[in-house]
Amino acid sequence: MQTFDSDGVTIAYIDVPAAGGADAPGRGDPVLLIHGFASNHVVNWVNTLWVRTLSQAGYRVIALDNRGHGESEKLYDPAAYSSEAMAGDARRLLDHLGIGRADIMGYSMGARITAYLALDHADRVRSALFGGLGMHLVEGRGLPSGIAEALEAPPGTPAPNPTAAAFRTFAEQTKSDLRALAACMRGSRQTLSRAEIAQIEVPALVTVGTLDTVAGSAAGLAALMPNARALELPDRDHSTAVGAKPHRDGVLAFLAARP
Repeated sequence: MQTFDSDGVTIAYIDVPAAGGADAPGRGDPVLLIHGFASNHVVNWVNTLWVRTLSQAGYRVIALDNRGHGESEKLYDPAAYSSEAMAGDARRLLDHLGIGRADIMGYSMGARITAYLALDHADRVRSALFGGLGMHLVEGRGLPSGIAEALEAPPGTPAPNPTAAAFRTFAEQTKSDLRALAACMRGSRQTLSRAEIAQIEVPALVTVGTLDTVAGSAAGLAALMPNARALELPDRDHSTAVGAKPHRDGVLAFLAARP
């Protein structure tokens, strides 16, 4: 991995060149991948074959570890994890790499960051792909309370609900800094208004599994944007939708058709 300084925060990232031949549809266009909460670029994008799939289709693939995650710097103040701050990391990574505009794809928390990037830095976003996040970006529902507390609790402490327990287990499996993740959970749950969503005018794709209880409606969110469509993944939940082949196929078709 490589690192760069994002306004005083060390951010780790990978930059994978296009592997497709001259006739590959991607033409070397850059795609920036932004992972979800408690994950990292390996778990969210490498292990699920996204990096390989996009590279083989001819795209240049950039994926960062969000602040507090993976190999990026760990911060412990919730205020450091606002969606605006993390969108700023993504924008500065494009600056660092000399990329004027890229397709931006985020999953779950990464989709929230993508929305803020599309709002605050629209000129840098060629298209926006929102995975694992639908209308709950607006309505603010989806995850129960107690996740931050479960992350901070001593080992063996019962979690307040099954979702909090699952996040604790996942964070331990990914060898994450639990205190940094707790701060991130407290600082990154901003919502956007319908009027703000309507300002996202770039081509957009909203992809959610039909069994996902975290994301909210894909069609509902897509309907708020002037140039968006929804893709539902049958029989997939929040965990299994990200790496589903129909998800990858749908994104490749979307990227090939967008201006």
